[in-house]
Amino acid sequence: MVNLVAAQKPLMNGLMKMAGVQPYSVEIEPGTVMNFWVPCETVKKPGKGEKKVTHLEKPTKPVVVLVHGFAAEGIVTWQFQVGALTKKYSVYVPDLLFFGGSITDKPDRSPTFQAEYLVQGLRKLGVEKCVVVGFSYGGMVAFKMAQMYPHMVEAMVVSGSILAMTDSISVETLNRLGFSSSAELLLPNSVKGLKALLSVAAYKKLWFPERLHKDYLEVMFTNRKERAELLEGLVISNKDATIPSFPQRIHLLWGEEDQIFKQELAYNMKEQLGENTTFKGIQKAGHLVHLERPCVYNSCLKHFLASLYADQVNK
Repeated sequence: MVNLVAAQKPLMNGLMKMAGVQPYSVEIEPGTVMNFWVPCETVKKPGKGEKKVTHLEKPTKPVVVLVHGFAAEGIVTWQFQVGALTKKYSVYVPDLLFFGGSITDKPDRSPTFQAEYLVQGLRKLGVEKCVVVGFSYGGMVAFKMAQMYPHMVEAMVVSGSILAMTDSISVETLNRLGFSSSAELLLPNSVKGLKALLSVAAYKKLWFPERLHKDYLEVMFTNRKERAELLEGLVISNKDATIPSFPQRIHLLWGEEDQIFKQELAYNMKEQLGENTTFKGIQKAGHLVHLERPCVYNSCLKHFLASLYADQVNK
């Protein structure tokens, strides 16, 4: 029987190419390959006698990197944002390691490890500076990128995420939501588990046919062993938690009804990060704010980007 989610991928690929991005794989080092969606204008057609593209052109517009969360690969997460941004920005959408075909044989599973390889991949694509937009797990990776590579990351937009998953935040969140572990929440292995995840992630109840849930589980939750290890590598001790000093502008763009990372966490984070950080809540949206209210989300995102580059021009 045809997997309906897999069958939609060619259509998604075609729509994304029309929007201005196409897939491209980067071998960062032997044993580590990261897949990206890159601006179509940077991809040079193979020369005579060449079977595939051997290099990309550098981006000519300001770069925006969209980093996905834990329950879907990059282009599925950001499908409603790409077309809204490609006219003015060079948009890159990575699949983090162990998502969407990106793989590594290295044993590290920390957000720092993800950030390091993502930066290496972007550099191989010719990206020198960028604004990073991170959702949930991708937000934690984005914070690490900004902390370690401040000369590359000019600014951040973060949705439904935190600086780091501490013991106390992990325990409080799981207890409040009624899950025994992060893997039970974020790596469902049954239709019932996927429905439970969607019920806490979305503001409004989402209905899909039973079969679509099964097909989504099969396609989107691969590399389960490695992803479970990523979740283990995510949690740090409270005593090891620190508040970095970020030179970049940071915009927290939140669903006001987010049940996974509540709005109060965003308020606290804004206070901790200081005057370079701004906050905007979006009504009638939960954790999946960019999918539930894409038009409002895109408007807020574009407004921040426009103000950022206006500030740079006026300096």
